[in-house]
Amino acid sequence: MRALNALWGATGRWGRVSLDVDDLLEAAVNAERLEDLGPEAWREPLEHLVAAIDAEADLHPLGRMIQRTRLVGNLRCRLRQQAVFDGHPELLDRPVKAPIVITGLQRSGTTFLHRLLAADPRIRSLRSWEAVNPAPFQQAATGAKDPRRRLAHQATRAVGFLAPDFLAVHPIEAESPEEEVVVLDQTFLSTVAESLLHVPGHAAWLESQDQRPGYRLLRKVMQLLDAAEPRERWVLKTPHHLEWLGTLSHVFPDVHVIHTHRDPVVTVGSFCSMVAHGRGLSSDRVDPRVVGDQWLRKIGRMIDRSMAFRDKRPDVPVHDVRYDDLVADPLGTVGQIYRFLGLSLPEHVQDAIDAQRVASPAHKYGRHVYELSDFGLTPTQVADRFAAYRERHDLG
Repeated sequence: MRALNALWGATGRWGRVSLDVDDLLEAAVNAERLEDLGPEAWREPLEHLVAAIDAEADLHPLGRMIQRTRLVGNLRCRLRQQAVFDGHPELLDRPVKAPIVITGLQRSGTTFLHRLLAADPRIRSLRSWEAVNPAPFQQAATGAKDPRRRLAHQATRAVGFLAPDFLAVHPIEAESPEEEVVVLDQTFLSTVAESLLHVPGHAAWLESQDQRPGYRLLRKVMQLLDAAEPRERWVLKTPHHLEWLGTLSHVFPDVHVIHTHRDPVVTVGSFCSMVAHGRGLSSDRVDPRVVGDQWLRKIGRMIDRSMAFRDKRPDVPVHDVRYDDLVADPLGTVGQIYRFLGLSLPEHVQDAIDAQRVASPAHKYGRHVYELSDFGLTPTQVADRFAAYRERHDLG
């Protein structure tokens, strides 16, 4: 890949792959032969993002291709979804009953817990292949194997090839539950870009933007998917919600939040390592100390906003889960969650959850090796920044 990047860069052919918004839109419209992208805001955030990519991200040629493909893919998703809604407006009348939303600091057990709850056959989750392409391709033959699954498996293999250590940091499996931040990213308002790219200007701009378009789109996607495979409840998961619990509860008034907790002195370095690996997919110039500085501030903002929301809105039901308790007694922790949710936990559901626990061993894809100091941070610095949070939840 380094050699290919050098060749592309030398020829100049791929070094300036277009990220112009009109070019991206034209590519998406031509691919889908559709024109309606839906009512949710998307153009201004996308324009701001591509300007930041050009000014700040320092992408290598392959990275530019990766980002163009990702952005066009988001636009294509919007086109296909809107075509489904136009043809079946009754989908938007489907109820989304009391969704279960797992959130918490990155690396605090959210993925593990998400997969445990999603093992309950009564509960619907967003699988990885659905997250990337919620609406079916128009040209897919009836009865044929869904091409969305094939593409998701190909994408997983590509990540494993381009960044072999990434799956040890964050497992990606085409058939397993995935974060809905991938859907929120279709409005280009999510934290996906700042996780994958060095775009501090765009990240700062996002903090003052209305996130309701992303959450409204998420609700519609859930209605679309639920029509094809209905269940009693949904379970969602992403740390992104920590910063936007007010918006989440506005769009989903009957939401039940599961908030996981782990000492930031442990989690911050791990997440910075994940960001550095992710950015390495698209750029050869990833400065770990810049990653540490950016994400210490960002994670601090997420925690501050979540604590402020919980103080202001005690009426929104939230159940706290300590990471250590989850790891030590997964089934006992799940039992407490089900009592909070008012759900029964029959034996066959316990068996399914336990089977998922066995299928999700630690270090399944290798051991994640990192040091907090790699990112210019010290344990004291992190502990001081999160002192109020650590004290509130008895962490560390």
